[in-house]
Amino acid sequence: MTKTFYQPLGGNDMPRFGGPGTFMRLPAKDIDQHLDVGIIGVPLDIGTSNRPGARLAPREIRDESRMLRPFNVSTGADPFNSLTIADIGDVPINTFDLKKSIGIIEGFYKEVLAEDIVPITIGGDHTIVLPILRAIAAKHGPVGVVHVDAHADVNEHMFGEAIAHGTPFRRAVEEGLLDCQRVVQIGLRGTGYSVDEYDWGKQQGFRVVQAEECWHKSLTPLMAEVREKVAGGPVYLSFDIDGLDPAYAPGTGTAEIGGLTVPQGMEIVRGCKGLDIIGGDLVEVSPPFDQTRATSVTAAGLLYEMLCVLPGVNYL
Repeated sequence: MTKTFYQPLGGNDMPRFGGPGTFMRLPAKDIDQHLDVGIIGVPLDIGTSNRPGARLAPREIRDESRMLRPFNVSTGADPFNSLTIADIGDVPINTFDLKKSIGIIEGFYKEVLAEDIVPITIGGDHTIVLPILRAIAAKHGPVGVVHVDAHADVNEHMFGEAIAHGTPFRRAVEEGLLDCQRVVQIGLRGTGYSVDEYDWGKQQGFRVVQAEECWHKSLTPLMAEVREKVAGGPVYLSFDIDGLDPAYAPGTGTAEIGGLTVPQGMEIVRGCKGLDIIGGDLVEVSPPFDQTRATSVTAAGLLYEMLCVLPGVNYL
């Protein structure tokens, strides 16, 4: 069967401010086995603990992706002539019930994965990674994770609730979804309720890279260490936009000073090249707090970089 390679709608064929509202103005397609990669929106923010608004991010990030072009001139990646990539729309979450939404998300991703489609997700708050990891582990078994974030998201509970945007990686460990010796968290920082905020993750086998370890340097050497740590099996990439400093990404719900730069964020994603990436997400963009839309522009660019490091992408 001849493979069809969908192309983003070019700026010389349709003005950038026109055309479909899909990611990079790609074709909108149903879940189908001929797709290699599906862009998925999860418009959920009822798991947040501070500023709301991440439910609006899939629409906004798709809009700001309209300036992206198909070839990665910097790295040589040619994703759209290597893989069949389309936008497969949003998960129809339940706006009023977080627990029901978790089930809806898991079911949607199981349907996607049943067709061997690699999901690249536009969140939504970070709660969504739990049902996604449940679906992925059901297919692939426990997975390694590269997790970029200001927060470890391993709380025991939040307001007495076991599921929220600050708890997903603890639940994922408890449910056996992660290969804990192949998990790296990068960019953790800020104030806490105790001095041992990151000890629980370290005790599970996580490599915890606090933001101070990243200051004033390229992260290319770190990513060589990360690749060695997480290699040897399937890897999921989860990028919370608040891993970046609020100077670069102010439009988020739980901003922390002293974070990563945009080039460092790009080094992390590009440094995942060669790993068996079986999915990824970009979460916690809050458009109401993104007055210049710079956060959504950055998020769109990082999602494009994720496409460029997927297995099967050719480099020119």
